Amino acid sequence: MTRKNRLTMDKLKLNNLPIRYKLIIHFLLISILPAIGLGLLIGWTVDRIVEDQSNENTMQLIGKVNAALENDVENLQKITYLISFDPGVQSFLKGEMKETTQATEGTYSGESAEYNIRKFMQGFTTLSSEIAGIMIVNSQGDFISNEMYTRSGTSITHEDWYKEAVDNKGIFKIIGHPYGRAVRSHVDYKESEVVSAVRAIIDPETQVVQGVVLVDLKLRVIAETARDVTLGKTGYLTVVDHNGEMIYAPQHPFMENIPMKLITETSGITSEKVEGRRLQLIYRTSPFTGWTTVGVFPMEESAYGVREITFNVVTFVFVVCMLGMTASFYLAYSISRPIGQLMSFMSKAESGDLNVRYWGNRSDEIGMLGRSFNTMLAQIARLLSLTELQERQKREAELRSLQAHIKPHFLYNTLDTIHWMARSKGSEDIAEVVQSLSRLFRLGLSKGSDIVPLADELEHIMSYLKIQQTRYSSKLAYSVDADPRLQELYVLKLLLQPIVENAIYHGIKERRGPGHISIEVEEREGELYLTVRDNGAGMTRERLTMLQHKLESVGEEPDSSEVEQYITESTGSGYGILNVQARIRLTYGKEYGIHIDSELGTGTTVILRHPIVRGKL
Repeated sequence: MTRKNRLTMDKLKLNNLPIRYKLIIHFLLISILPAIGLGLLIGWTVDRIVEDQSNENTMQLIGKVNAALENDVENLQKITYLISFDPGVQSFLKGEMKETTQATEGTYSGESAEYNIRKFMQGFTTLSSEIAGIMIVNSQGDFISNEMYTRSGTSITHEDWYKEAVDNKGIFKIIGHPYGRAVRSHVDYKESEVVSAVRAIIDPETQVVQGVVLVDLKLRVIAETARDVTLGKTGYLTVVDHNGEMIYAPQHPFMENIPMKLITETSGITSEKVEGRRLQLIYRTSPFTGWTTVGVFPMEESAYGVREITFNVVTFVFVVCMLGMTASFYLAYSISRPIGQLMSFMSKAESGDLNVRYWGNRSDEIGMLGRSFNTMLAQIARLLSLTELQERQKREAELRSLQAHIKPHFLYNTLDTIHWMARSKGSEDIAEVVQSLSRLFRLGLSKGSDIVPLADELEHIMSYLKIQQTRYSSKLAYSVDADPRLQELYVLKLLLQPIVENAIYHGIKERRGPGHISIEVEEREGELYLTVRDNGAGMTRERLTMLQHKLESVGEEPDSSEVEQYITESTGSGYGILNVQARIRLTYGKEYGIHIDSELGTGTTVILRHPIVRGKL
């Protein structure tokens, strides 16, 4: 690709276009695309809303049907309880049924117990027309019923429905259609025309099953409840039990059976394709009956007026977008014009004219940007003046530093002269003290550097100890133990001298007899530890606690003046333990520093924790 073609492609990129063209393109995009997309979205949304409302209404209808069915089944449950509580029924279940007479206390004067039970049961079938029949069976297989009977030689207790009632241990259960049952009805109901429910009667004391109550419910009650509900043009309701068996279905249903794999929750919406036709199923399961009421209707059935609503909305959106296109050109011009003016001001400032200013009284983002531009130019001018001042001060400081170096060199030369004069006169002790003092000054100044090699720091402290040993003679002894490999590391200068000075003046000096100071340097867990021990006078617990508290406080004070106070508070030399603590924490952080421990009459141990530094910072 040639350079000319590359330039043409760069100009065509959106990011390289002028902001006026970008605004026009964006305004057009947000005006035209919604006209197309919103039309499709509204059409889909309206379909979904109508569908959701239809599904919600259907779910409410199914809920009402379930409530009606639950009410009918609950009546059957109540009847089973009333029957089980009757004294005559209790006598029958216990096998104690007998003729009652006028002398017997009871409610069935002069009538046989079985007749009284039949009459009691007839009251339920008379008051509740939905009941097809009631049968009471005791544990010996004897039964009492007005409407039902069994074939001769049949043991009722071996019937499946009887066993299911016993297994449920007194809990009411709906069996469904009584297919294959040995019990028959005098009215000759078909097995598909009734729904059976059973409940075992259990002795409350022994928990032994005394018998079973069987109640048949007429299917027409369920059919009347479900048949009154219509879904759309051709939809219907059907009722299935937990095994998928049809409890009720209208004539000529779309689906002969409802696959239980479609019913995965207590309520929901699903679909199934049957004979090339997509059907929608809306279902809800009753927790009381265990039945699932399912609404079935074709998915192509939709509400009227959806297309007309979609057309009107799309037309309205299209008109609004046309007006938006006209407004986009005006908005793009009104926004891009002040930005162009601000760009020209920035170009002048870029060329070096820092006196240019943006003038305008706008309160929007562009006005704020212009005022920020003015503030930036003023700040740049101030910084330039400040930089010039700092450069001038830096040159003056360098000149003063050069002049100040003359004095240390003069001092070194003078001490060196005294050293050789003492040696020439045979005063070796004076020569050694002067040499140690010369090293002390040279290493202490260290050419103005704050970081020195560990070897120089150890040489500095040994020079100091030699001078002090000359002063105190046999009262002071010392030892330095440091791995040669560690002496290549770097540490802050003048770390040990304040600590050793405190050990001499507050420990060894206060001790009776000679004292000893030991200095150990070691590396532990990737950190450098410098330990100073003395066998001096030590300190009291109260003074130790106060000193430890001061050491921990260094570096925690938010005000910098507090840190300066710690640095200046020290012994007469100007450097104290607090000074060392402050410098370490300010340089490396709070986790590093000094830990001190002491015991009165035994001595003091100071441990200095320092990071491993292998070069100057």
